[in-house]
Amino acid sequence: MSFSFEIIKKSDEAKLARAGIIHTPHGDIKTPAFITVGTKATVKSLTPEQVRDYVGAEAVLANTYHLYLQPGDEIVAKHGGFAKMMNWVHKTNNEERITKNVSPMPTFSDSGGFQVFSLGQALGHGVSKIATSEEISKRESESNAREETHEKLAKIDDDGVTFKSVIDGSTHRFTPEISMNIQHNLGADIFFAFDECTSPLAPIAYQREAIARTHAWAKRSLDEHKRLGVSKATGEMQALFGVVQGGAYEELRKESATVLGAMDFDGYGIGGSFTKEDMGTAVKWVNEILPEGKPRHLLGIGEPMDILMGIENGIDTFDCVAPTRIARNGAIYTKDGRINITNAIYKNDMSSMSDDESWYTHQFTKSYLNHLFKADEMLAATLASIHNLKFLTTLCEEAREAIIAGNFLEFKEEFIKRYYKNYTKSN
Repeated sequence: MSFSFEIIKKSDEAKLARAGIIHTPHGDIKTPAFITVGTKATVKSLTPEQVRDYVGAEAVLANTYHLYLQPGDEIVAKHGGFAKMMNWVHKTNNEERITKNVSPMPTFSDSGGFQVFSLGQALGHGVSKIATSEEISKRESESNAREETHEKLAKIDDDGVTFKSVIDGSTHRFTPEISMNIQHNLGADIFFAFDECTSPLAPIAYQREAIARTHAWAKRSLDEHKRLGVSKATGEMQALFGVVQGGAYEELRKESATVLGAMDFDGYGIGGSFTKEDMGTAVKWVNEILPEGKPRHLLGIGEPMDILMGIENGIDTFDCVAPTRIARNGAIYTKDGRINITNAIYKNDMSSMSDDESWYTHQFTKSYLNHLFKADEMLAATLASIHNLKFLTTLCEEAREAIIAGNFLEFKEEFIKRYYKNYTKSN
């Protein structure tokens, strides 16, 4: 089956919000959807079966940069792609499992562009994809007040990027063509054009340079993808998404959406950096321009309110490492907000981790999870990660149901008022 996207229902209240289905050669993804991140072809502390059965994930996303460095994309290709390598497959009976007659589930891979950002321009600033205006102002002042002392591990030019491995310091080179070849070896159903992700601190002059490079790289990525044809790993055609950039600048975001929207991509990623206050607005600028009939993915965003704002403004899929990263430190999502399960108040808390009896983590108490973290047991990270991924997966599923039912804005308001106790007004 080839790649396609269908819109099942447009919101009656928020004109950009929609419920849909992404059809891939390896199965369907009902949207809006949260895509679980398996950076190195593994979701930290979880088995693929736990991600599939306990989280309910319909797709996972792997990282091009990391799999290129270790074990190497050629080795991934020998497995038939990273889905087969990590056994990310549909449920099978025992005979199918033994004979390895398995059907992979849907997958994404990123382009490596964000690693360029984190190793290059952002190194030493301590900034991420989203920063508040106050943080940006403070860090701009700090940056201007001191001489840069960090050695950049990535250097960008118009042809590509040269970077040093975080594993052994060896030097490597990514160009759009190299990224496409690597991602063809990884064999994801959906992958992304090579792009330059910029820092929220970057001035508009640099943002202009960066989107010019991103647009040129997008064309080169598309040309190389078409030249390569089917994936070397899977023997099937992959879907390539262009990546819209432009930071928090309206004119640049709209320009990027216009330029990339005119290219023959299968869908679009919205990448780069945002100010926290304007994230929803920036997404709206882009999605009012991008082709309506193609899916849109918001790269690296996982805060519950940001997900709801994204859905309201036309985003179909999301990915983020946050739910598992914070889980390993004891942070747990609940409908009443995020809690730190290692706090003393949970030592004797006999309430369930989840109010929903259908969730795997419902059978465990907060007291038990507190004990696991205090005892430094590995199961702590496993249960916390299952729970947090289930929370965001369910949030997207419930948003989808609300769009179909025609009450998305009511659902959004009720969730926000309960989750964010001090929040009084919808964005």
